[in-house]
Amino acid sequence: MDKKNLFQIGEVARMFHLSVGSLRHYEKAGLLHPEYIAPDSGYRYYGPKQFEVLNMIRSCRTLGMPLEQIADFLNNRSIDKMFQILESQKQSVLRQQKELDIILRKIEDRIQLLEDASASKLNRIDIRNTPSRRVAWLKNQLSLETYTDLEPAIRQLNLNQESNAVWLGKVGVGISEEHLQAHKFDAYDRVFLILDPEDTYNGQSEIWPSLTCACLRFCGSHKDAPAYYARILDFIGQHHFKLSGFSREITLIDDGITSDSSQFVTEIQIPFEAD
Repeated sequence: MDKKNLFQIGEVARMFHLSVGSLRHYEKAGLLHPEYIAPDSGYRYYGPKQFEVLNMIRSCRTLGMPLEQIADFLNNRSIDKMFQILESQKQSVLRQQKELDIILRKIEDRIQLLEDASASKLNRIDIRNTPSRRVAWLKNQLSLETYTDLEPAIRQLNLNQESNAVWLGKVGVGISEEHLQAHKFDAYDRVFLILDPEDTYNGQSEIWPSLTCACLRFCGSHKDAPAYYARILDFIGQHHFKLSGFSREITLIDDGITSDSSQFVTEIQIPFEAD
């Protein structure tokens, strides 16, 4: 056979900035067949016909098409087929773009949360209107000595979810109004998970309305909280306010983020109404 216009596999790989392994993979996938295979040595040779196919493969790969889809087109080439493949790939890219936009919003939200938590003014009681938020929650009696004591409840909230719904600064605990009035701060009555607007949660969730709360941030975690509950309740009493619901307590920075306990930040929010 005249090999004047044929090139060995290594030469073709260099010409198209591919690896020899990629060319062999394309052959195995049925996309690209050598023009000639030497029977004595098994050397593979490629010519202009294969170059045309390689250019098409590279163009399709640039558009993110999977090899199976490219093979389908090469074996059934037509204008209608190309339109069909391009439209399918367009929809796939749009879905990926939407998913990436959601991830970007989550990242930006977590950056903002960390910046806010890191700049916290600690040991100060502020009156703040908390935003309306969508939550999943469960009633669960538990005492928290370490963050890992929350894990069984977190696993229950995250059960049957397609993705990990539990992420930075989203899990909190609460003490009932009855126990707050009795100054019982040694155990929690509920665990909740704050959901982002775009989160899909496979389970019961509800909207918690905006509330006026007495809020306090301190350096520490759940086990350090009782003394700060007492301070907030004293503040509410001194101003003749009236409790109007259970507390919301979230560790904004804990040992899941840093091993330096001097940087831990926990926030307590207790809703109230003016008498």
